[in-house]
Amino acid sequence: MYRYDTIDKRLASERVAQFRDQVRRRLANELSEDEFRPLRLQNGLYLQRHAYMLRVAIPYGSLSSTQLRMLGKIAGKYDRGYGHFTTRQNIQYNWLKLEDAPEILAELAAVDMSAIQASGNCVRTVTSDAFAGVAADEIVDPRPIAELLRQWSMLHPEFASLPRKFKIAVDGAREDRVIAAVHDVGVHLSLDANGKVVAAVSVGGGLGRTPMLGVVIRENLPWRHLTTYLSAILRVYNRFGRRDNLYKARIKFLAQALGPAEFTRRADTEWSHWRDGTDTLTQTEWDRVAAHFAPPAYLKIEELSNQELLAIVPESERTAFARWLERNVRAHRVAGYASVILSLKPHSATAPGDASSGQMLAVADLADRYSFGEIRVTHEQNLVLADVAKPDLYALWLAARQQGLATPNIGLLTDIISCPGGDYCSLSNTRSIPIALAIQKRFDDLDYLHDLGEISLNISGCMNSCGHHHLGNIGILGVDKDGEEWYQLVLGGEEGNSTAIGKIIGPSLRAADMPDVIAKLLEVYVEQRHADERFVDTLRRLGIEPFKQRVYQGA
Repeated sequence: MYRYDTIDKRLASERVAQFRDQVRRRLANELSEDEFRPLRLQNGLYLQRHAYMLRVAIPYGSLSSTQLRMLGKIAGKYDRGYGHFTTRQNIQYNWLKLEDAPEILAELAAVDMSAIQASGNCVRTVTSDAFAGVAADEIVDPRPIAELLRQWSMLHPEFASLPRKFKIAVDGAREDRVIAAVHDVGVHLSLDANGKVVAAVSVGGGLGRTPMLGVVIRENLPWRHLTTYLSAILRVYNRFGRRDNLYKARIKFLAQALGPAEFTRRADTEWSHWRDGTDTLTQTEWDRVAAHFAPPAYLKIEELSNQELLAIVPESERTAFARWLERNVRAHRVAGYASVILSLKPHSATAPGDASSGQMLAVADLADRYSFGEIRVTHEQNLVLADVAKPDLYALWLAARQQGLATPNIGLLTDIISCPGGDYCSLSNTRSIPIALAIQKRFDDLDYLHDLGEISLNISGCMNSCGHHHLGNIGILGVDKDGEEWYQLVLGGEEGNSTAIGKIIGPSLRAADMPDVIAKLLEVYVEQRHADERFVDTLRRLGIEPFKQRVYQGA
């Protein structure tokens, strides 16, 4: 994985020193809060409902064991013993003291991490596929491009004050695991007829108050032109994007107002001025960065089937281990290896995406022992050990189970995506965590969950959509109603190659009723599903009306 070079280290250390003085001035009241706010946001620091929150960047979701140990140490030393992994592959600490923030940034810099551009109206942390480099369906490893885009965008002076935040996702597999269509820019890498790396670039995706799917405006773009073409897009956005209305400032509104053809024309016109200029990526740069992502020293291991793995497990453990193999283990491109998802969604025990300091330290140890010292963060708020030898899976499962990280619910109803909500966030109308925990408690029967099959449930505490409620097969959106917490129900969202935005089906519902509401939806599904039909497929076949009638009957 990538390691900071001298330029990265210098940028990070200089930023720490700068921010240390800014915090000193704020604590001495030499800076007002209004003056300090843009300075702290440039360093990922928010003032939330109860305390300061720091968002730490995890570019394309990749962590070394050393870095995860530092994140665990920070959680124990400066927070309340845990951190929250987000849908943007970052980690957030929610209970920080302002005076500690510079020291935290210094400790992060010591392990090649920062919070630079984790917030603010700039190019945010670049996200990518948590299974990059190992997925069986991968065409192009997206990590070198993701890293090149990180370096290009980091502290880019021209794009430091955009109309609004700007998010880029990069993938290179047949299955979309980055939900590229709901990003400001999505970059899908593939190979052309000559075996050269090219990109399809989409523009104008986003969630929030007005969810939209991005539109592909350029196909077969040679990879070396990505930085100049994205610069052209950002220049169009910087020039014509709205700055008079916060709610209409994202690039999706500009792309919608202009239309795909006109937006593309303006981007192409801008690009024509410098498409082969000095910012064009070179093979030397690719080679420099790609060297960090060379495959680890895989052993030659005979491929083992699940049946063969179960045969070496004590009979008393086979059913539980088989469930975990089915839900939490993914195919690997190298024979004899697998990728393992560690669930951060234990039933009704902790908030979805939360990991304790002890768990982070334990996962770092597991990564060193079983996965070449690397950890990935998924946008579904789980962790991945990407390179596990299959003979080690049983031992890993036992160790993960001891840490509460082996719940076999990946892709099932209780693998809930959720924002922190009103328990922490000052923007949120309602709480998300109690709703998630209540649903997990209600549907704690693993036999029932496995019978239901794949269902995604996403929860957001407000219209900012940090929990991606629009994309859940079942989405829950918190709304304030005369000072009380109510929740709207959204159905029909989906991620992946068939990314779709769900629809609100009716009036908002009381918080206490939400587990019963979910139960009613599942009743319709179980009654009406065809063999091997997923919840979202049944929903699309029947339409929303049968589900709506069941939810609101007698209301």
